[in-house]
Amino acid sequence: WLLFVHVLTAIVAFGPTFAFPIIGAMGGKEPQYANFATRVSEAIEHKMVLPLALTMPISGLLLIWSTQIDLLAARWLLLAIVLYAVALSYVILVQNPAVSRIIELSSQTPPPRPELGAAVKKVQQGGMLITVLVVAIVLLMVVKPL
Repeated sequence: WLLFVHVLTAIVAFGPTFAFPIIGAMGGKEPQYANFATRVSEAIEHKMVLPLALTMPISGLLLIWSTQIDLLAARWLLLAIVLYAVALSYVILVQNPAVSRIIELSSQTPPPRPELGAAVKKVQQGGMLITVLVVAIVLLMVVKPL
């Protein structure tokens, strides 16, 4: 049951994040909706992704405890945990404030184009980093290469 809860939570938490680039691109093509598109992504992040992502360490630790995994011997798991901590820290400390800045800038009439463009680029690059980290974590959890 713990594994089921852990995997289901991961799917529900991180699945929607793969739609964020589509939502952002659509908002970029229709600037009058860019603020709304960004607020939709932020709402999904704050109401679904982060709350569920923050429960994953609990189910993960319970899995480690119940299966008696030697964390130091399971280097794949240790690396996955480190990558998860890096990704979550980046989202909380860098990505979320940058998204909030885009919302603030795109709420202004007219929006300050150069500053808004730089903020959007920062979020896009951060999104790519987070995606790579999530994919690497899934790869480690499934393949267990180390």
